Amino acid sequence: MRAKIPNVAAGLPRTGPVDVVNPAGRGGFVLVCEHAGNFIPPELHDLGLGPGLTTSHIAWDPGALPVAREMSRILDAPLVAQRMSRLMYDCNRPPESESAIPEISEIHPVPGNAGLTPKARRARVDAIYVPFRDTLAACIDGRVAAGEAPVIVTVHSFTPVYKGVRRELDVGILHDTDTRVADAVLRLAEADADVVVRRNQPYGPEDGVTHTLRTQALPRGLGNVMIEVRNDLIRDGVSQRAMAGRLSRWLLAAQAELAAGSVPSRQSPRVG
Repeated sequence: MRAKIPNVAAGLPRTGPVDVVNPAGRGGFVLVCEHAGNFIPPELHDLGLGPGLTTSHIAWDPGALPVAREMSRILDAPLVAQRMSRLMYDCNRPPESESAIPEISEIHPVPGNAGLTPKARRARVDAIYVPFRDTLAACIDGRVAAGEAPVIVTVHSFTPVYKGVRRELDVGILHDTDTRVADAVLRLAEADADVVVRRNQPYGPEDGVTHTLRTQALPRGLGNVMIEVRNDLIRDGVSQRAMAGRLSRWLLAAQAELAAGSVPSRQSPRVG
């Protein structure tokens, strides 16, 4: 099936592709959830995918939005979340990236993304990526204009098994060239013996997953970190609230260390 999209915007949720939770939050963070939703316009017929795939991890990050919402409450932080499926457009990728509109996700072909014309791709960029990018930028710039320097935190989940390989971690703490927040969080997480935490796993900057950090945080000189949580650990409200509390505790302690100047400024080489 080749998707024809004369007007992508016409098929978007009536409230638009982006949701902003707690926009007036004054805590020291701006939260981001690029893969919060799995909405695909009905006229695109699930992009030709088989039963169950549009609710699986290839279409979104299961559990990430409830965790991010609870973190928004705990931290009193704005949360910018993408409602559209990452298969429509992955807002953690630049428009020129082939993986922004994948023809294959993990091992699954996405027929509705195959052979899109440049015009059809541009329609998705304009309808999905641009509003998300601009909404997040406005949220951050509003805080900066008020004399604040919020830490940018992106919240994701990952599948325990990918392409048949089991991933041996519970939480990944990812960074690009600015490692300050990640360094602090990783050190603080060592006190939690019941959770396996790794640096730049199950992905790293070489995989192109730090696009939001690169475009929204690094140019503004803002502290930043990307968090990946194994999705079988956040399946219900109890586990989601517990994980949100844990992550918020780490972030608040890391922020305090940064504010006190006890975390050295370290820039790692750009990868990828």
